[in-house]
Amino acid sequence: MPAREKTPSLPAPLGFAPLGQAVMETFSEGVVVFDPYGRILYANQRARRTLDALGDGAPHRGDNLRERLMALGGRTRALKQGSLELGEVVFLPGASGGSPTLAERERQAILDTLEVTHGKLAETARRLGISRTTLWRRLRAYGLRPNGNGGSGAATRV
Repeated sequence: MPAREKTPSLPAPLGFAPLGQAVMETFSEGVVVFDPYGRILYANQRARRTLDALGDGAPHRGDNLRERLMALGGRTRALKQGSLELGEVVFLPGASGGSPTLAERERQAILDTLEVTHGKLAETARRLGISRTTLWRRLRAYGLRPNGNGGSGAATRV
């Protein structure tokens, strides 16, 4: 008769429904879902990039991984249904791998073009395909202004 194991084995991890995976893939931040035993159930694409960057070759499991994700700025939330503990989810910040908003891209385009044109507003507006009035409105909206040298020089923050 074979000897019994002294430590009980963990139950098989639960699966994730395709709809749940599709929803989590739309998040702008990384999402890692752990089961109650600390095993990863699911990680969306942004989170997988972060996990790959950690790349220590160790299996991604347990408090060590959770603590490392927290050190990267992760936020945790318990997953419960009533009083039943289903696990935990860690949300990773999306700033580095996420897509910038349209406003952030527009602001950066204005700053880059102002730098290339040495702060010449008419030339910047022409290259951006907008009027000088629109450029002035955008500068004001983003809290930027050209340096005082008659419109020349790079934009600065107000």
